[in-house]
Amino acid sequence: MAFPFINSIISWFLKKRKHQVELFLKYPIDVQNELLLKLIQSAKNTELGKQYGYSKIKSYEEFAKRVPIQKYESIEPLIERCRKGEQNIFWPHPIRWFAKSSGTTNAKSKFIPVSEAAIENCHMKAGKDMLCLYINNNPNAQLFTGKGLRLGGSSAVYEDNNSYFGDLSAIIIENMPFWADFSSAPKQEVALMSEWETKMEAIIEETIHENITSLVGVPSWMLVLLNRVLEKTGKDNILEVWPNLEVYFHGGVNFNPYREQYKKLIPKEDFRYYETYNASEGFFAIQDRNDSDEMLLMLDYGIFYEFIPMANYRGEHSQAIPLSAVEKDVNYAVVITTNGGLWRYLIGDTVKFTSTRPYRIKITGRTKHHINVFGEELIIENAEISLKTACEKTNASVKEYTVAPVFMNSDTQGAHEWIIEFDKAPENLAFFTELLDNTLKNCNSDYEAKRYNNMTLAMPKVHEAKEGLFYEWLKRKGKLGGQHKVPRLSNTREHLEELLSLQEV
Repeated sequence: MAFPFINSIISWFLKKRKHQVELFLKYPIDVQNELLLKLIQSAKNTELGKQYGYSKIKSYEEFAKRVPIQKYESIEPLIERCRKGEQNIFWPHPIRWFAKSSGTTNAKSKFIPVSEAAIENCHMKAGKDMLCLYINNNPNAQLFTGKGLRLGGSSAVYEDNNSYFGDLSAIIIENMPFWADFSSAPKQEVALMSEWETKMEAIIEETIHENITSLVGVPSWMLVLLNRVLEKTGKDNILEVWPNLEVYFHGGVNFNPYREQYKKLIPKEDFRYYETYNASEGFFAIQDRNDSDEMLLMLDYGIFYEFIPMANYRGEHSQAIPLSAVEKDVNYAVVITTNGGLWRYLIGDTVKFTSTRPYRIKITGRTKHHINVFGEELIIENAEISLKTACEKTNASVKEYTVAPVFMNSDTQGAHEWIIEFDKAPENLAFFTELLDNTLKNCNSDYEAKRYNNMTLAMPKVHEAKEGLFYEWLKRKGKLGGQHKVPRLSNTREHLEELLSLQEV
């Protein structure tokens, strides 16, 4: 255990960063515009820089005119060339690291370029800022009297053609300074173990006797770990194992479905939950206030932001707007230009701004993860709000879920079909379904219109999943752990049919 004075020294060092944060809070648009021109200047002699005439670009308007919006599929050939050793294609400095994206259960993997600048000035910087913002808001924090338990991806880093790829979390662990290993658990060799269930047991063995003061990881997988810790130790709650635990830094999936389960596991009134928003492509936002459900958009990580109103979304053919033009409570697709060599890249996430002074956001979903088979425009935010309401009114709690359409035919009306694994099931599933449906109507006028008199959409169909169904499904697909997530909404029935077939086994 570190001595208290070590906690004070590290806390003082981290607090100093707050002055830089205050700079972009005060001059957000100036900081973003200066950053864009710096990125363009840096890459003007790259292959892309020459193709789009970066040397002639002097403003955002010229940049948006010359450089097209792109999805991964458009730049995949360039990334593959870089993975095979070619350099100076989209970034002037050598790129050796590639984050293997595993955000969905799709079989196809994406390899996102991760430059040294992105590691140091984005991901590492964000890790420090996460701690900085928490410590500034909680001056009595004692994080560094113990260790932080990090639960990262399930894959080690692999070498291919003198380049390296793996989960982003594994890449970050590989590049962490040596001293960081002393303040984190598990040790690097355990954190990078590739077989998920073996790694879980190794983490538990290593950490149950440590003084763990913070948790970092995706809520769904952290929940699995914490429950296994209780099984292993025979304790009633996590505070009996780690009495000095004070904060959980979480991200990756919406936390609301898991909140009540965490409150039971960690029964501490002043326990803090801090949300972060990061992906293989970059680190974007951090909760900057206690007990908030918004995140501060971080504007000095080498990422320039643009946004596409989802009402006008046409993929790569969309018209984007800069940060200065966004409005509150509008659903936007996120477009980024980064110090990792991504130029006007659609990351696939959607957000809305809850504030523009400063710029704070909430994640609303994915551009692909929605249901719009019948014109209902159902997004993840609608589903999460409706589940939360139904759970509150029936004293239920949800562990995992997914939704798919029931397609119309001559005998069947259109509908939405849900399969939900409950941590605590409602006594009356029919009443739960009715509450779910009514809340969806209240928060989505398109859904309400399609449900009117059951003309287009019939009442939702809800299945109660057997215990462990989603875990078993992910395990069969080789998708356990780390950044792997259950797809919440889909326009196809592929995932749902697989789950229903397992349900019957």
